[in-house]
Amino acid sequence: MTSAPERNRVTPLGEIVAIPLRGAWTGNRGILHSGHDLVRTHASDLWLTCRLEFRGRWREQWLPHRYTHLFFHDEAVSFAAGHRPCAECRHASYVRYRDGWADELAVAPPSARAMNRQLHAERLDGRRRRLHELPWAGLPDGVFVLREDEPAVIVDGGLTAWTTAGYGTRSVLPARGKAQVITPPATIAVLRTGYPVEINAAARG
Repeated sequence: MTSAPERNRVTPLGEIVAIPLRGAWTGNRGILHSGHDLVRTHASDLWLTCRLEFRGRWREQWLPHRYTHLFFHDEAVSFAAGHRPCAECRHASYVRYRDGWADELAVAPPSARAMNRQLHAERLDGRRRRLHELPWAGLPDGVFVLREDEPAVIVDGGLTAWTTAGYGTRSVLPARGKAQVITPPATIAVLRTGYPVEINAAARG
């Protein structure tokens, strides 16, 4: 008998849900659980995306006083949710992300703390999810938008709907107008520099 999925999967909108969809990445937002129950959505502005395996390390989930393991379908989902690469287990990706941030936003390479602070302001409006109205033109692959109240990712010149069962239908990318963008603008700036964001192959149809 298959056990029910735990509530530790993250949607592009940053919600933490119980769905069977497998994760290509793990990560955390600090200690969110008591037993197997989530008692908060985040503990601080530090939201990370990590490798599933790093130097053979393994730690049981749901341990008391230890961070809560979260899982993301792909890296584009983790970016939309508002996470960034971990500086330890994903050091090369962290450096690429940080340097892309600096290049596109014309600033000195930011500290991890500065990136955390800005991402937190861009992903949340109080307790509510913050959306960003931006022109469709120029949005790079890997950016998530809200279309007809459902998340969809931009990839290969089109839009692919994301569902709790994985990627679904493809549609045409609008040529004009503005989108309701989920992915934080600072991360969009990083993606514009050519950061090689991982997107599940199913999104390409």
